[in-house]
Amino acid sequence: MTRQERIQDKLAKALDATHLVVENDSHMHRVPRGSETHFKVLVVSSLFEGLGTVDRHRRIHGVLSDELRSGLHGLTLRTLTPAQWETEGAAGFVSVVCPEDDEAEATS
Repeated sequence: MTRQERIQDKLAKALDATHLVVENDSHMHRVPRGSETHFKVLVVSSLFEGLGTVDRHRRIHGVLSDELRSGLHGLTLRTLTPAQWETEGAAGFVSVVCPEDDEAEATS
C-alpha cells in the first residue's frame, strides 16, 4: 500500500469523510522522483462541526501521526463541514511550496 493510499484510508475511517481528496504533490518539491513526502488533502466531515481550523488540522495530524513521524513532510489541508462544502466547494484548495524549495530555486 502506498503512503497516499494509507493517508486516504486512515482519514476516511477516522473522520467518516463524506468527501475526500488526497493528492501527492511531492513532484513539486526537491525530492527524489516517486517520493511520497508532500500531500494536498481535502476532507469534508460532519466531525468538523463546531471546530475551528486549527482544531480540524490537529485532528488530521493526530490521525496521520505515524506518517508524519516516518517521512511525511508537508500537508496542505482544506477541512470543511458538509454545509461549508455545499457553499464553498474546493475553493482555496491549492498547493503550497516549501520555503526550502523557494530558497533552492533562488540560489540555482
